[in-house]
Amino acid sequence: MNRLSVDGFKSAPKMPLVLVADNVRSLNNIGSLFRTCDGFALEALLLCGISATPPSPEIHKTALGAEDSVDWRHYDDTLAAVADLKAAGYTVACLEQVKESVALQDFPVDFASRRYAIVVGNEVDGVDQRVVDACDVCIEIPQSGTKHSLNVSVSAAVAMWHFYSKYIQS
Repeated sequence: MNRLSVDGFKSAPKMPLVLVADNVRSLNNIGSLFRTCDGFALEALLLCGISATPPSPEIHKTALGAEDSVDWRHYDDTLAAVADLKAAGYTVACLEQVKESVALQDFPVDFASRRYAIVVGNEVDGVDQRVVDACDVCIEIPQSGTKHSLNVSVSAAVAMWHFYSKYIQS
């Protein structure tokens, strides 16, 4: 199936996209984020605040080894992660439903001149308001159901797919 080894993946080109997890509580969600970051070949996953880090049997259960292939770092404070990304030239997009957010399908992605980061939030409270305010833009996934929210790992996957679909076209 043409799958790369962990070493092969680490040396392969990556999509210029970083995922930032702001206080994600569930170890299963963290594992799923790792696995999806591997699937779309993201540059890195930043685990912030109370977000758990490997090694962990619960993370491994859903990551299925992606915690070994995906570059990751832990930040005590999500604001510090966002500041570092912005200082490095990333456009930081908060995935959150807020006033004046941009619908995901309407968010222009230009990998020729930009690198991006997506911030996803806590399963109950979403992205901390201070972090929302520090981001360059807020994007949201339009929804029609009664809940108007998706699981954090599902939301992250949908957003990553949007960026990946633009990346493979560039």
